[in-house]
Amino acid sequence: MTTAFKKSDVWAAVVLIPAALVAAGCTSTTSAAGSPPPPQVEVAAVEQRDVPIYHAWIGTLDGMVNAAIRAQVTGYLLSQDYAEGSFVRKGQPLFKIDPRPFDAALAQAEGQLAQARGQLAQAKAQLLQYEAQLAQSVANQGRTQLDVDRYTPLVKQQAITQQDLDNAVQNNIANTAQIEASKASVETAKAQIEASAAAVQAAQAAVDAAKVNTGFTHLNSPIDGIAGVAQVQVGNLVTPASGVITTVSTLDPIKENFMVGEQEYLSLTRGGGNDLSKVPLELILADESTYPRKGKFSFADRQVSQNTGAIQLTGLFPNPGNRLRPGQYGKVRAAVGTTTRALLIPQRAVTELQGGYQVAVVDSANKIGIRNVKLGDRIGSTWIVAEGLKAGERVVAEGAQNARPGMQVSPKPFVEGK
Repeated sequence: MTTAFKKSDVWAAVVLIPAALVAAGCTSTTSAAGSPPPPQVEVAAVEQRDVPIYHAWIGTLDGMVNAAIRAQVTGYLLSQDYAEGSFVRKGQPLFKIDPRPFDAALAQAEGQLAQARGQLAQAKAQLLQYEAQLAQSVANQGRTQLDVDRYTPLVKQQAITQQDLDNAVQNNIANTAQIEASKASVETAKAQIEASAAAVQAAQAAVDAAKVNTGFTHLNSPIDGIAGVAQVQVGNLVTPASGVITTVSTLDPIKENFMVGEQEYLSLTRGGGNDLSKVPLELILADESTYPRKGKFSFADRQVSQNTGAIQLTGLFPNPGNRLRPGQYGKVRAAVGTTTRALLIPQRAVTELQGGYQVAVVDSANKIGIRNVKLGDRIGSTWIVAEGLKAGERVVAEGAQNARPGMQVSPKPFVEGK
């Protein structure tokens, strides 16, 4: 059987087939554009655990002992006997001042001391002489007194003349006067001895002072420690008013001085149950690295500053090798308590808005919700959430800028530090 087609029917079929294909393509494209895939976000579960509460304070490192080396006498600096920045021992020479004027003064003082001692010896010898004269005078007076006692009855018996008795009486009076004169000489000699002894003491003090001044020409280290840069040069004239020539510091252990507000100090010591000396300290250095050795509290200052309302606390850190130096800035951190069952979220999940904080929460249907939260302390790279979230809820830690409330999202686990 032969089928016949009209030319008009063939043309209509040719036109309808491309049109149908075009319509089908448009429908497929429109459908694809109207259903985009949900955006991907990284989520982290709200973690609940006990966390230590850290407080941190900015402070300055200082030597345990800082010995300022100063000139005690006036003179020219002859030598510098140490290497700047080196470790020195107690008694090690650091500088030398020209000793010649002080050696001469010492020799003169020693000569005056010898002279005073000679005068004291002479006064003592003079005392012995006067005491001998006193003894002789007493003996003479005793003899003339015997004569008077013997002649008195003989005159009555007319055995001797009155002249003999009168002579004996006069001799006795003279010898008695001699005794008084000898006693006066003895007292004078004793006074001379006291004066000479005082002169000896004064001369001895002058010698001691001269020796001290001579010793001051040698500037030695009073402690073991690191010696600093010399502030004067060899050949300079130094005086007691010249100021610090150099400083020697004991650096192991080293101190960290930091200020704590009065209220915070009361919180740390409230109830007497907090023994600060048992709280380990961490030291964060200027490059944000953590010093590997733990420190401990040493002491609190005796008073709160009336100007700042803060009190100085001091911590001690082991410093073998003297790596840490006075003047460095460091942050002291200590765990001062524990928050039990704290809720933690990554810091990156938090958005600050007009003084408040918000997080994006992903529910069980993977839809976004916005929550206002109240934050507590910062723990490392996380925040403690005081209000607004529950344990196990998921918060957006990455991609929250593209999420809107009610939006469907495709969550995947958040990896810290990637």
